[in-house]
Amino acid sequence: MMDYRTAGVNIEEGYKSVEKIKGYAKRTLSPLVLNTLGSFAGMMEIPEGYRRPVLISGTDGVGTKLRIAFDLGKYDTVGIDCVAMCVNDILCHGAQPLFFLDYIACGKLDAEVSSELVKGIAEGCLQGGLSLIGGETAEMPGFYEEGDYDMAGFAVGVSEKDAIITGDEIRPGDVLIGLPSSGFHSNGYSLLRRVFTDYQESFQDTTMGEYLLRPTRIYTDIVQKAMKNFVIRGMAHVTGGGFIENLPRMLTSSALRINVNLDSYALPEIYRLLEERGVKRDTFYNTFNTGIGYVFCIRREDCAQFMEFLKANGEFPVELGYIDEGEEAICLR
Repeated sequence: MMDYRTAGVNIEEGYKSVEKIKGYAKRTLSPLVLNTLGSFAGMMEIPEGYRRPVLISGTDGVGTKLRIAFDLGKYDTVGIDCVAMCVNDILCHGAQPLFFLDYIACGKLDAEVSSELVKGIAEGCLQGGLSLIGGETAEMPGFYEEGDYDMAGFAVGVSEKDAIITGDEIRPGDVLIGLPSSGFHSNGYSLLRRVFTDYQESFQDTTMGEYLLRPTRIYTDIVQKAMKNFVIRGMAHVTGGGFIENLPRMLTSSALRINVNLDSYALPEIYRLLEERGVKRDTFYNTFNTGIGYVFCIRREDCAQFMEFLKANGEFPVELGYIDEGEEAICLR
């Protein structure tokens, strides 16, 4: 006799996983959420007060950082990365985050592992101001190896149409202000796993494995405060591709150029180790965030006040560079 269990799918373990997950997701729900967990779809009202609301969405995953989590048996932080990689993107256009949905796939479902993954997702939603209104867990024997998991998700936010930050207002002379990252976030891990193979190696009062698993910082709180108090002309999430790929994404005019002063801040100590172990410095700026996870573009006349505002809110901002005219999209000096 053949059934789904003999084919490798344990329905009962799926039910167990869902029951464990419900409690984590429930903590994130706002009064705007209209459905209960387990519905066929997630539903959420758009907040009142918008005249011409525009939905802004972003999707991403965690990448091979997951491999380190599984090797160390620590599953409760990578969900934060999954949320962060999505919500930090939509923040760049001025979105007010609304909701998140996740997708987890595996070879053999373990309810304890899957619930820990979703625990991290729920924590990321709480940090990012989103409601976790649904998701999907797929057990796929023969497609994924037993013990392997993958995860992805998407975030949706809302903005008034005439308040969307597009980069159209960026002008020569505008200033770039960077905010620190919390580590490598969720980029470059295929390279990092080749360089740092001993996860028990000591580094900065922790182990290398713990350092590499530091979750991606979520910038919702400080971005929303900044937008209420200042004219923000552009923003960039420094994710995969580093400065070289991500900072020019703020620009809509091919006549403008990003100028970054690399001496404006000190590279984190981990990059010295990377260089000692054979990674060329040129690789840093198109692979990693190099210690800066989020960048604002503001008017020159607002710079001093903006820096003081950030410091008053517990930030350690860096005046990273400026905008001028030029044929190349970005210049690292």
